[in-house]
Amino acid sequence: MDAESAEPLIVVDGANVVGSVPDGWWRDRRGAATRLRDALAARDVSTLPAVLLGAVTLVVEGAARGVPPVAGVHVEAAPQSGDDHIVALVADNVVRRPVVVVTADRELRQRVRELGASIVSPGELRASIPYGGRRDST
Repeated sequence: MDAESAEPLIVVDGANVVGSVPDGWWRDRRGAATRLRDALAARDVSTLPAVLLGAVTLVVEGAARGVPPVAGVHVEAAPQSGDDHIVALVADNVVRRPVVVVTADRELRQRVRELGASIVSPGELRASIPYGGRRDST
């Protein structure tokens, strides 16, 4: 199977996507990452834009480490920098399959584009999944 016919890898910069919704996520980083993971798992693949179809890996870091994977969402805890971990994931996969990175981080976007990944903004992802941040009003 060549890289173009392989299942794409969608790498989600968890901290960046969670941070794009000013809902108090900073008070419970692991809870916010868990809500994002659950929204990714609940995505309706029949309505997703083609660029977001593929195997999903959510990268978490810092206080969000420890979020377990669920069906449909692989979770990786970055041992140090989340950005460096994402770059390593892209480098390891881009020769075998298309890779899309979901982030708004300008430096990270540049780094992964240089490796051959495509970019999707957190807003584009949020518009395609049931995620808008906290579900309660506290």
